[in-house]
Amino acid sequence: MVETLTLNNGLRVVTEHISSVRSVTMGIWVKAGSRYEQQQENGISHFLEHMFFKGTNSQSAADIAESFDKIGGQVNALTSKEYTCFYAKVLDEHAQRALDILADMFFHATFDSDELEKERNVIFEEIKMVDDTPDDIVHDILSEASYGDHPLGKPILGTEHTVSQFTKEQLQSYKSRFYTAENVVISLAGNIHDALLRQIEKKFGSFANQHHAQPVTAPTFQTGKKTKKKDTEQAHLCLGFPGLQTGDDNIYALILLNNVLGGSMSSRLFQDIRENKGLAYSVFSYHSAFQDNGMLTIYGGTGYHQLDELYESIMHCVTDLQENGLTEKELANGKEQLKGNLMLSLESTSSRMSRNGKNELLLGRHRSLDELIERVQAVDLNDIKTTANQVFQGDFALSLISKDGKLPGSVN
Repeated sequence: MVETLTLNNGLRVVTEHISSVRSVTMGIWVKAGSRYEQQQENGISHFLEHMFFKGTNSQSAADIAESFDKIGGQVNALTSKEYTCFYAKVLDEHAQRALDILADMFFHATFDSDELEKERNVIFEEIKMVDDTPDDIVHDILSEASYGDHPLGKPILGTEHTVSQFTKEQLQSYKSRFYTAENVVISLAGNIHDALLRQIEKKFGSFANQHHAQPVTAPTFQTGKKTKKKDTEQAHLCLGFPGLQTGDDNIYALILLNNVLGGSMSSRLFQDIRENKGLAYSVFSYHSAFQDNGMLTIYGGTGYHQLDELYESIMHCVTDLQENGLTEKELANGKEQLKGNLMLSLESTSSRMSRNGKNELLLGRHRSLDELIERVQAVDLNDIKTTANQVFQGDFALSLISKDGKLPGSVN
């Protein structure tokens, strides 16, 4: 059962007690991501995430790493477009020690100047690594084609230019604006003891609440076509269609639609393009939901001379899905697969912590497994058809990386 406790300062603590395991996964979720950044700040959320690991008033970066290693724990962090999360998974007997370390990082990171310069170079290398991976960066280019100059169109890592400008003072200023009590959720899943909850209240209950509402502007979905020349063996193609926002009533219909389109090995894209035609090793689709919009993305990589055929095959699948919808069998199989994924995820304290943290931070509500399955089961073929018409009714955004950067011949 998921329970939520709101401390006096507005910080929320979400817990899911699982007595049958010997682990605890904990995460500190912050509503701070690349969509909240000003143009000159692009990449600062991610930079800040790195710097929390680079030492505090009482621990060096090496001390932090060793502290988790010697209790057999796992620690990491991630930055997305709408949130940042610092998380750890440890044995229940070491949960209080892990929380001590995370709280020390959260409140007492020093942003040491020498460490800042070293980490700046690390992020430069991370940016170069992504740039050297065309099947990765083509998705960033699609975001730019879809959202233009809106922050959602900017890369989470930032650029070498923006990252080179960040100062210690800027990091501290950004932290003070976004790392506030009402902007933070602590999520716990596993064998949680009362002492751990008391420790959270002690460590985070006096956390000053200086919350200021951060303006968020909804983007206008654009249908840009962006290409990049790169000496690659394959042409990497992405198509983007307007999707649904987090919490939309039709989100389960879209999840099922995506699963049939390109979300599994039995999907239409996989079976037609890979299995039947042998055009691609990698072809898939996925949906990204944000608080006020979303995007359905289709990716395929193929030999340069087969790009036109790949594009035509993708569009044939999309058109057929829009015009004819799903079969009863596809819908039934999709529901069983989605239900299976939901149930299997419950076996991991990490996935439970993540799901609960995101739900509380972005939606402020939690649905039980029975409620989720009921919503999945309620989707019918008409819901799928309506959603397909909504998503595929107009033009789309496109990104392409290839040797010559030329669009497929039939693209308008």
